[in-house]
Amino acid sequence: MKRKATAVWKGSGKDGNGHLTTQSSILTKTQYSASSRFAEGTGTNPEELIAAAHAGCFTMKLGFVLGEAGFTPKELTTDCTITLEEGTITQSQLVLKAKVPGITKEKFNACADDAKANCPVSKLLKTNISLTSTLEES
Repeated sequence: MKRKATAVWKGSGKDGNGHLTTQSSILTKTQYSASSRFAEGTGTNPEELIAAAHAGCFTMKLGFVLGEAGFTPKELTTDCTITLEEGTITQSQLVLKAKVPGITKEKFNACADDAKANCPVSKLLKTNISLTSTLEES
């Protein structure tokens, strides 16, 4: 399987701007710029997209891991914060809230750790990945 995205950039890094388009067209000429990356300007940025990719990949992988263990999650919600410091991504922080009927906290933690270690985006990132999880009553 291969997936594709295209970036178009015009101008200098500081004053230019560009847009991103994904194969699925969910992003179609979505604006990004130095302002949207390093300030609070309109548009997306690479770190936000990495955060979305990591949250989505980890959460889906956890759904698979739980299913293989005989559990069906009622709901899994993951926030991901990517930290960019001095031009390097230094951390991906996953914060998970889960409702999984019938699972013990120990089994849940083992499944979450498995998903953290083995989702494809975790494997791709060469940075510190932290996971904080809460198992809520379902």
